[in-house]
Amino acid sequence: MNILNKLKSYFKNDSQGSSMSLSEINELFFSGQSAMQYGTDLSEITYFTCLKTLSEALGKMPVYLMGPDKERKTNHETSLFLSVSPNNVYTPIQFFTYLEFCRNHYGNAYVYVERINGKVKGLYPLDPHMVQIWVNNTEEFTSRKYTYYYTDTKSGKSYWLDPEDMLHVKSWVTDRSGLAGKSVREILATNMAGSKASQQFLNDLYQKGLTANAVVKYVGDLSRDQQKVMLKQLEKQAKDEGRRMITLPVGYDIQTLDLKLTDSQFYELKKYNALQIAAAFGIQPNQLNDYSKSSYANSAAQSLSFYVNTLLYNITLYEQEFNRKLLTRKEQQEGLGYKFNVWTILRGDPTQQADVLQKMVSSAIYSPNEARAKLDMPPTPGGDVHIVNGSYVKLEDVGIAYVQKVASQSAEGGEG
Repeated sequence: MNILNKLKSYFKNDSQGSSMSLSEINELFFSGQSAMQYGTDLSEITYFTCLKTLSEALGKMPVYLMGPDKERKTNHETSLFLSVSPNNVYTPIQFFTYLEFCRNHYGNAYVYVERINGKVKGLYPLDPHMVQIWVNNTEEFTSRKYTYYYTDTKSGKSYWLDPEDMLHVKSWVTDRSGLAGKSVREILATNMAGSKASQQFLNDLYQKGLTANAVVKYVGDLSRDQQKVMLKQLEKQAKDEGRRMITLPVGYDIQTLDLKLTDSQFYELKKYNALQIAAAFGIQPNQLNDYSKSSYANSAAQSLSFYVNTLLYNITLYEQEFNRKLLTRKEQQEGLGYKFNVWTILRGDPTQQADVLQKMVSSAIYSPNEARAKLDMPPTPGGDVHIVNGSYVKLEDVGIAYVQKVASQSAEGGEG
């Protein structure tokens, strides 16, 4: 199917006339001969690594419903869907990994909340390509309502979905209305094309045995057809059984063109391009296996920076959307809310874990059983008591022991 037929097919399926993004247009152009040359966006290793890092980081963090006193609520109707099984197909880690992939790759992640008689019965991720957002055209923008229009690709049926029945997590870049997000690949389309072209150049170079182009010199004159026959014979001979030597007629000579990637700073440009793509995702260089400026000490600091500067915003998007769509107004006012357990990201090595937990227990922030729970260990009898150093005093009581001692000594001296 050529590009014109693909465009016609797209707009035929999309009868409502939603606009195509730049990245989707690129995919159409790259899906023919160009796809064999450059590949899709997912074939770019830096882009794929960034998607993998963000999706897996979110997927491996469990989410809990917390009460006003930060206690876990396990008896809520939605708790099992987010911690055990969102539906009859997905596990929680697959569910969140897919949502984060869609949010970054397409700019939007959609989940249909199935409710029967007001009770949640399942959470079903939707294909972002098949979801449209319809906005009611009213004069006052503050009173405009919107709804979701979803088309099931297997049955061909379409559905109108109320916003309260749709979990919608979008990227931080949105359109003017704020209803739909834009993907990173759409913003970096030009950069992505250059990165894929550089990878294709290396692939071609490997296929040619890492040798440069060559010039065939001969005495005399050959017609264009004779030149084609001569070059075809030389290429066939060079590729025959992977040989490294060829024979030439008398008067012929081959001279290779000097090719040095270092002169064009190919490696430096490719590395810089990769770091630019990673920076757009908030990915640290050490997560791209670039340890040129890393050490064991600052690798731990970079992991903390990844959580604070990148993941914290992402998980807050999910938490706020869950609180808004899965909890009633009464539950929100009571202080209930969903929280991702970031301890799985910040655990560190065993020495760091022991040091942190010891400080948390000795300062009475954790009880011994709460610290044991962080290590997936069972509680111990009497371990729910918070412990603190007995020599600690209130701030306003600092020095009171010294005053009492002086008063006692004065009283004793007066008696003598």
